[in-house]
Amino acid sequence: MLVYKKEPDESHFVEDLLSPTVKKWFFSKFKEFSLPQLYGVSEIHKRQNILVSAPTGATKTLTAFLSILNELVDSAEKGILEDKVYAIYVSPLKALSNDIQKNLIGPLQEIEKIANKKLGIKVSVRTGDTTASERQKMLKEVPHILITTPESLAIMLSSIKFRESLRQVDWCIIDEIHALAENKRGVHLSLSLERLQHLSQGITRVGLSATISPLEEIAKFLVGNDKPCKIVDIQFLKQLDLKVISPSPKLIDETFALTQHNLYQLIDSLIQEHKTTLIFTNTRAGTERVVHHLKTKFPSKYTENIGAHHGSLSKSQRLHVEESLRQGKLKAVVCSTSLELGIDIGYIDLVILLGSPKSVARALQRTGRSGHQLHATTKGRIIVLDRDDLVENAVLLKSAIEKKIDKIHIPTNCLDVLAQQIYGMAIDQVWQEKDLFNLIKKSYCYKDLSYKDFNEILSYLAGEFTTLEDRYIFAKIWRNEGSIGKRGKMARVISLTNIGTIPEQTGVQVKIGDQVIGVLDESFTEKLNKGDVFVLGGNTYEFKFSRGMVAQVRASPEKSPTVPSWFSEMLPLSFDLAQEIGKFRYLLEQKFTSQKSKEEIIKFINEYLYVDENAASSIYEYFKEQFDYIKEIPNNKKIIIEHYIDENKKKKIIFHTLFGRRVNDCLSRAVAFAISRIEHKSVEIGINDNGFYVSHSKPLNIMKAFKAIKSTELRKVLELAIEKTEVFKRRFRHCAARSLMILRTYKGKRKRVGKQQVSSMILIAALKRISDDFSILKEAKREVLEDLMDIENTIKIMKEIEDKKIEIKELHTTIPSPFAFNLVLQGSLDILKMEDRTEFLRRMHQKLLAQIES
Repeated sequence: MLVYKKEPDESHFVEDLLSPTVKKWFFSKFKEFSLPQLYGVSEIHKRQNILVSAPTGATKTLTAFLSILNELVDSAEKGILEDKVYAIYVSPLKALSNDIQKNLIGPLQEIEKIANKKLGIKVSVRTGDTTASERQKMLKEVPHILITTPESLAIMLSSIKFRESLRQVDWCIIDEIHALAENKRGVHLSLSLERLQHLSQGITRVGLSATISPLEEIAKFLVGNDKPCKIVDIQFLKQLDLKVISPSPKLIDETFALTQHNLYQLIDSLIQEHKTTLIFTNTRAGTERVVHHLKTKFPSKYTENIGAHHGSLSKSQRLHVEESLRQGKLKAVVCSTSLELGIDIGYIDLVILLGSPKSVARALQRTGRSGHQLHATTKGRIIVLDRDDLVENAVLLKSAIEKKIDKIHIPTNCLDVLAQQIYGMAIDQVWQEKDLFNLIKKSYCYKDLSYKDFNEILSYLAGEFTTLEDRYIFAKIWRNEGSIGKRGKMARVISLTNIGTIPEQTGVQVKIGDQVIGVLDESFTEKLNKGDVFVLGGNTYEFKFSRGMVAQVRASPEKSPTVPSWFSEMLPLSFDLAQEIGKFRYLLEQKFTSQKSKEEIIKFINEYLYVDENAASSIYEYFKEQFDYIKEIPNNKKIIIEHYIDENKKKKIIFHTLFGRRVNDCLSRAVAFAISRIEHKSVEIGINDNGFYVSHSKPLNIMKAFKAIKSTELRKVLELAIEKTEVFKRRFRHCAARSLMILRTYKGKRKRVGKQQVSSMILIAALKRISDDFSILKEAKREVLEDLMDIENTIKIMKEIEDKKIEIKELHTTIPSPFAFNLVLQGSLDILKMEDRTEFLRRMHQKLLAQIES
């Protein structure tokens, strides 16, 4: 059913498909068809489902629209253009929707000029920003091309009047499909597409994706189960000019002041050598810091010609930066992750990545913002500031050049989204349960849905759990003899005002008793466990518990932080990239074990990775220190468990598990849970992409705890481990809101997030009285373990340990080994000033070198 299109069509074949007017317009703008157009235009013309994967700026959007515009223009010229929606374009971003409208209206006006008459082809945008009057206008004058977002599409599918306009849609284009497939917005959209196909049986689905893998899974996500789809893969059409660079030849022994001076000198020189530069920092705080330093260090160069762009800025500020970029007014823009997707931001000739993007796909998507034109070179520079970053990005660069793209995770069987969509479908019409189940199973995200789970969602929506009425959860649908339908006059209003999957977030007040200390991001608070120590306003606090949107803490000036302040903004290292780094570590360990010379090892590093002499030398020194110190290099086939006592006489046990933070989150919680059951001790945990540590003031039998964890029982163990955590409580609130157990909006009033959280805490207890495995409780656990964490790959790792494919070695050290520096210090360094952090690491490094020497 899925077929790769191996060869492009001949130019004359595509040309012959175009009407004379469209042909004249096209060749007045372009010399020739692009490769994506030679592959895709004819398939879309033939009404074939198709997924087009190509780099940013490879004309994917015009590829999708050329056949559609051609048909509309041809029909208009022949006087047979109908008053209906021909094509729906779905984008994850409202800004992208507005871009597309501008980019369609311009060509249509040019085509009308060539045709010498008005063609009457209407293009409209329907998003959350569309006014009531504009929506009314759409009902009177139905657009031929409708541009929307996943949420607005779902609203239109349940809208009495507009729903009728969606009965004969010919095409549905999903842009940036890779950005939707990996989260619940995509799951919601997959069901909306099946609902749309139910109305428009012959609809053709067109997916547009940047660099992603595996394409077969994305194609299945696009078309659903048992439908044909052509796949066009022209991922590496553009030339890549990517390099990993460092501001300093040595990455550990320089002072902070010198490192910072060199860093900003390097950034400035790169900006000045190019027309427009886009800088990614990974965090909002990092974005503001870089802009501030560039302005203060080079006041004559950066004033109004530099901008910041991230999600915490107002919409008007973001739009102003985007428009200034388009007009070529800015020399540089610094952003967190907000400009990754394909908003039109004009010409960028260099992308700088400050620190690791953590995945090959993300690196290519970000650097692909440069050289946005079809034949331009993608130019990117990854700047690294520490040795872990150097190794990670050097391997990332190798994977990018060798076309090894990390696999995407597509959520499946999301029962909260299912409840929301079934409610919307029941409002549309009366359904036979069997027909409804069959329609849902057509979605790729629900291909494995069991009838038991489906039935329990129907039971909840039909109000069959009467004890929930005490929590104001009443029946939303009627259910009778195998049929369901809407219940109550308010049904449509409740559905339309609560549609969507993006959770509402707000600040969490931090208090000691009644005294307010400050505010934390909710995304940071959900990562906290009882006993975790963090920094707020320069002071350290220990987390006790939270209720609603209030976190209770105690002052702990004597304790070092265990959770860094930037933890919630950290991007997790992809599992596939982690495996590639582990493989490189394994190969280097073999070189050191077989006593190869420095020259031979550096030669191997140069041949294996795409790095310069400085980088190769730094990598060699880093690995040599690790090997000289403990004679072991942890890798993809070996886990080192390292015991040492820190400066506060606290025992720390470091697990060198380079599997990425999502896997390490699972492993660390499983180990902590095993310790709590076996030794009745509550331990401190710290995690990063390269491993995790557990810590306690008294000795721990860590191997007994680790060996008690079995791959076959891991899911159950972790479900118990997360049950009382902040992350579970807050994720349950999100699931309860999506499933309409908690209504965010009712009778025109919005329920504050704090009240939602309190309601959700009471609701958890009510659901547990019905069943510990109640559908929405089950979904909250699934979301934490599968989407936030990575239980699937964790089980795979544990199975390999049980099968002796991964060996475990335990050892004791007096100073943490070099590979453990960042992990052990990530929390403690938060209390230190930036200058002190580098000094702290330098002193530790000097101690280590002295230890190796002795």
